[in-house]
Amino acid sequence: MTTVSAPPVLVVVQLSGGNDFMNTVVPITDGIYHDSRPTLGVKEKDALPLNDQLAWNPVAAPLKELYDQGNVAIIQGIGYENHNRSHFRGMDIWHTCEPDKIVTEGWLGKTIRELDPSGDNVVTGISFGKGLPRAMVSPGVPVTSVSDLDSFGVMSTITADQQREEALGVFKRMYTPAVGSGIVADYLSHTGTNALASAQILGSVPGKYSSTVEYASNSIAKSLRDVARVHTAGIGTRVFYTQHGGYDTHATQLAVHPKLLTELTTAIMDFFQDLRDHNASEEVVMLVFSEFGRRIKDNGSGTDHGSGGGAFLIGDRVRGGLYGQYPSLEFAQLANGEDLGYNIDFRSVYSTLLDQWLGVEANPIVNGSYEQLKPFIE
Repeated sequence: MTTVSAPPVLVVVQLSGGNDFMNTVVPITDGIYHDSRPTLGVKEKDALPLNDQLAWNPVAAPLKELYDQGNVAIIQGIGYENHNRSHFRGMDIWHTCEPDKIVTEGWLGKTIRELDPSGDNVVTGISFGKGLPRAMVSPGVPVTSVSDLDSFGVMSTITADQQREEALGVFKRMYTPAVGSGIVADYLSHTGTNALASAQILGSVPGKYSSTVEYASNSIAKSLRDVARVHTAGIGTRVFYTQHGGYDTHATQLAVHPKLLTELTTAIMDFFQDLRDHNASEEVVMLVFSEFGRRIKDNGSGTDHGSGGGAFLIGDRVRGGLYGQYPSLEFAQLANGEDLGYNIDFRSVYSTLLDQWLGVEANPIVNGSYEQLKPFIE
């Protein structure tokens, strides 16, 4: 386990919809890329060089800056075997580490149980955004779901119950058809989520925070600012979860995807600058992931669901660089004859974070043993 001066913290950023990794970290010198993307291809003259073969999308300049500082590990070709292009099933697999069956326990829910076995701190795990992600769910494990930090801490009993029920209601509506009402009811009845206790703890957080960083006015910037506010308040949160939606770019991708990448990368840069200004960055690692990548060829307006994609580990203690090989664009190497393949199982990345960063035994959480990366500075 990597040693830091404060308890290690994990921040997860989910890019919902399937981020186009090929237009994020671009195989800029590959002729197949340019031939396959006559409409959406990033032009070499516009791209920001990464090395002799790869380049950043020009709107991802903030992430490039962090990479050039040595603080971004690019996980190339992340995915899993027999990939399913369904949003629901794909995200389900990422959330539970179970590719062959439907279960209710999420990998981070199990992780939070290991970090706080007695459930003493109801804010050990916090999700910012609408609903409770399945990754955070585990029976008896308290997890706080916050849509608005400024109002959450001043909730009345009624509004606290309403927000709690809204978060759990999303879970109930999504998973009852898949796993049955009995399992869902068991989770809902035994969960230790306590919105009022969380509100009492979080109520003082906004008043303690001051910063010179001016975050943008979009959802991911707001969520990461809330993460910074809670983390710097020192209330013991070890796992944060945030989501940035809109990455299902079947159409109008030329307008949508650059906007999303601008929002995302600027928010990440602002977040780490904020933490550094507060001397609170060393103990934080961020995982940025999406449920799948997009297909090699554009469809004239966007890109359709693919298989292999990419992820990022970001932080002061991250050993930056490229991990794994960029998946081949040669036809014989494509998944399903039209997708990027995968070189690194996503559970390898989870195992790395659990064992080497959080100090939690990975095998029971990811349901097996997977080769780990070495992305952390000792």
